[in-house]
Amino acid sequence: MHDRVTIPKLIVGELPELKGNARDLRIDACRGIALWWIFLDHVPNNIGSWLTLRNYGFGDAAEIFMFVSGVTCALAYGKAWRCEGWTEVIRRTLRRSFDIYVAFLLLTLACAILVHLTGGGRLADESNTRILLDHPGATLAHAAILQYRPVNTDVLSIFVLLHLLFAPLLWLLLRLPNVTLGASLALYVLVHVFGWTVPAWPSGHWAFNPLAWQLLVVLGAWWMLEEKRVRPWLTSRTVLGLAVLYLLFSLVIALSWRIKPLEALIPQALAKLHPLDKSNLDPLRLLHFLAIAVLAAWFVPRNWRGLTTPVMRGAICCGQNSLPIYCLGVLLAFAGNMALFDISDGLAMQIAVSLVGIAAMIATATLLNLVSIKPRQQ
Repeated sequence: MHDRVTIPKLIVGELPELKGNARDLRIDACRGIALWWIFLDHVPNNIGSWLTLRNYGFGDAAEIFMFVSGVTCALAYGKAWRCEGWTEVIRRTLRRSFDIYVAFLLLTLACAILVHLTGGGRLADESNTRILLDHPGATLAHAAILQYRPVNTDVLSIFVLLHLLFAPLLWLLLRLPNVTLGASLALYVLVHVFGWTVPAWPSGHWAFNPLAWQLLVVLGAWWMLEEKRVRPWLTSRTVLGLAVLYLLFSLVIALSWRIKPLEALIPQALAKLHPLDKSNLDPLRLLHFLAIAVLAAWFVPRNWRGLTTPVMRGAICCGQNSLPIYCLGVLLAFAGNMALFDISDGLAMQIAVSLVGIAAMIATATLLNLVSIKPRQQ
């Protein structure tokens, strides 16, 4: 007997089901833009980073990427649960976790090879691959258990763990959504109170502590379950006003960290906020993302015409192939860093690195879509 029949009928249909093969393109667009911004931010001393969120508030693209991943997991695995039951959900989560795990290991090796071909030096230290080049056996053993990660690859190791655990998370969200979100929030608070983290090697530091950043993934999945109940509150004028005020506040503070004349106008207590704790998802970063989410709920409807523009179509294409495009973005950031250091770090080169990198991501994603469409047509 199908294992879905044991679930009360009240729960069935809680996860939104898209009509036919319809797809909410806003999700893919958000994820694609986040991938572009992550690439631009990963290239040091790059003027392209001024096109991202990082310089205009307390957060950056990482929060968007994590939240949207929770949304897409809830949609994809929720559909598998409705159609084929929990056995299929578990199979798919394990398969996706394994795919990301393999991608992480291959990306780690690719980073090491790229640094080795450039002669190591400064890039080996900045990318945290020096220890891999000097002690490959021990380092790869720690990479295999997700304790070692080159720079910019931490997101993949987190997603290995989150996909591995998403089946029981979905089971809890379907039955006790608010309690599950509350437990996730409680874990987030305990991380900040007691400094909990997951073991890492060799420094013991995670760029993204999974115990803290899990909150955004859970929040994204919870949103898909509770959207109809929460949306009226989220789209109230009071919440919108508070969100706008907080974003303006964070904009002024963030600009003061980079513009000296503005820094003199900021009270000393506020100036000390910098740097925010990204590793444990500082509460100010979390609030910054929530404020952006409120604006998106207000001003980006499902049928938004902007989604049909060439730029948005490129972002959607990248968002639909997030795993390979993220890996490509990491390697492109390495290449861009080398180009700025070895050739020229002038403004023209910075613009060229940014444009060529994003163009390469769009072209690769387009090719991947064409390859995946042809077998379906046949």
